[in-house]
Amino acid sequence: MSDPIVTLDEEAVRGELKELVRRTVEDTLNALLEEEAGDLIRADRYERTADREAYRAGHYERGLTTTSGQVTLKMPKLKGMRFATAIIERHKRRETSVEEAMIEMRLAGVSTRRIEDVSEILWGSSVSAATVSNLNDRALGAVEEWRGRPLACDYPYVFIDGIYLKRSWGGAYENVTAMVAIGVNDDGYREVIGAAEGFTESAECWREFPSWLKGRGLSGVRMLAGDKAAAMTGAIAEAFPDAAYQRRAVHFCRNVLAKAPESKRREAAAVLKAVHAQESLGASMEKADAAAGKLEGMRLAAAAKCVRDGVAEALTYTRFPMDHWRRIRTNNAIERLDREVRRRTRVVGTFPDGRSALMLVAARLKYVADSEWGSRRYLDATLLDE
Repeated sequence: MSDPIVTLDEEAVRGELKELVRRTVEDTLNALLEEEAGDLIRADRYERTADREAYRAGHYERGLTTTSGQVTLKMPKLKGMRFATAIIERHKRRETSVEEAMIEMRLAGVSTRRIEDVSEILWGSSVSAATVSNLNDRALGAVEEWRGRPLACDYPYVFIDGIYLKRSWGGAYENVTAMVAIGVNDDGYREVIGAAEGFTESAECWREFPSWLKGRGLSGVRMLAGDKAAAMTGAIAEAFPDAAYQRRAVHFCRNVLAKAPESKRREAAAVLKAVHAQESLGASMEKADAAAGKLEGMRLAAAAKCVRDGVAEALTYTRFPMDHWRRIRTNNAIERLDREVRRRTRVVGTFPDGRSALMLVAARLKYVADSEWGSRRYLDATLLDE
């Protein structure tokens, strides 16, 4: 006799699980509200004590949209005291993550009517177009205020890079650049100090970006790190003439290896690696000269010329404390941020306008900067004064 076949209605099970989660969230929040009311009154329900502060007077219902669905909160009413809960903000009707999702959809160019439909499907509660616009304006205002904040302290190290995005420009879709700058302040912590929109990293945009940072108070810069772009280096030298320029070590090595055939790249890479393994600027320059001679011996004259022309900028980091070398000789500090931004912007594809593109990039940068990324000490800046 064959075993009985058991079938499951997956849709029904999924619906039951969703309802179970929603009820659990609702019961938990209501239990927390009751507990909070008891702490304020200093007495449990129906308990008579001499030191109680107030009396219960029933409750009123209030809706809250969460990622688990629409829940009904039973807000306690008190006689002799005003009940102000710390669990849910006053007049709050949606969970913060729900608001953030709607803001991100709006920044990505999704219409308010479509957001209404999506919110109804996902959270069981629709929102009006005015609500979406108000949330968006409030979020953009906070992001814009953060993006243009004054820079009050010194930033010895500054890292600059550009992130390519697609946006509608004059009826066509063009590549634009979100220019991003982070700085290590005089306490050794990282900060996102600038984000602006440019058009394909043009010379004019790169001139305006450092000037904008300087106008907001960027000072105390000893070294700027970035890619080898003529527009960038010229703009940096114009805005911060006393700051040294650090070319990314990885880009320097890539440019040298591009001049070598594939059969000799492994040996050439080992030669270049030895240049960065020295203990001082003088030793590194001597090793670079020897590396260029060895490349010439391997009949790689173009690669040797590339080493001699670019090694000085690639070794700028050796002028600073050795304990900082690992942190400042590359652009890894900003590349990690770039990957996080690209992860969110890639989902959008093409932005409808420049403001939405810049605001989404800036909003993501602000979110990362406010997290553990900005609260961890990056290096010991006191070594610069020794």
